[in-house]
Amino acid sequence: MPASEIALPLRIGARTVWTLRRRLVRRGLTLEDALAGRLRALPPLGADDDGYLVTSLPAALVPRLADQAKGFRAFVRQRYARNFARLDLGFDEYLAGFSSKSRSTLRRKAKKLAERSGGSLDLRCYRTPDEIERFHSDARALSARTYQERLLDAGLPSGPEATAEMREKARRDQLRAWLLFVDGRPISYLYAPAEGDTLIYAYLGYDPNHAEYSPGTVLQLEAMRQLMAEGRFRLFDFTEGEGQHKRQFATGGIDCVDLLLVRPTAANLLAGWALAAFDGAVALAKRAVGGAGFAKRLRR
Repeated sequence: MPASEIALPLRIGARTVWTLRRRLVRRGLTLEDALAGRLRALPPLGADDDGYLVTSLPAALVPRLADQAKGFRAFVRQRYARNFARLDLGFDEYLAGFSSKSRSTLRRKAKKLAERSGGSLDLRCYRTPDEIERFHSDARALSARTYQERLLDAGLPSGPEATAEMREKARRDQLRAWLLFVDGRPISYLYAPAEGDTLIYAYLGYDPNHAEYSPGTVLQLEAMRQLMAEGRFRLFDFTEGEGQHKRQFATGGIDCVDLLLVRPTAANLLAGWALAAFDGAVALAKRAVGGAGFAKRLRR
């Protein structure tokens, strides 16, 4: 993969306060590579390239990467558990892995939303090229209203290139997508493309006007039920970064880091030190205020 200009945000919770840009080759480990402990060789850089951004690197593989990247300066962008769920379990076995309190909470949320929907959940799954066209049209309109798009710039992609890619994945049976409806209108969506037999948690969003019903949580639970009944895919990859939602639905996790590896030029080192200092200050503030409370205050 060639290098490109990659944005390196200085972020406090959901808010990006500044963005640094470097010309980097992005290399992300797949879930299967991470589980197997496989570290593929870094590609050569061009003369004008600044370095690499390596994501979802298992912490145990950092020494091996250091051997590959001699002469580069490493900066840790984040540490997290890369969560995943096995889909080859029966749903009852999967649900038994939750605490009794969590199971009760999930059932209560699903029941509450079902009652609001007239007695049953209106969840629709999309997988064929024609179905994915309908999904994209409805989900894009919803995505524009979501917290994920407004604050994190992480909404469902728009435009003909995005729909063409989705149609091609659907043609090869390499995706699943869902919409959850209330009163005939979508209130939550989940889009999960596949790599082999692993589905990837790519885009999830919900209508903030229905937040009291936890639609994203209800949709995720019902999607897992369908996937385990279907038996087409083996793993569900919640990807890099942590969050309560990912931890709740995971059956396992791998301790990972995201590493910025740069050539030791003055500009690259200044960028790396600025990112490290900012991230460290945010982490200290978060611990002082108290984790989730810090993020909630920033969203107000």
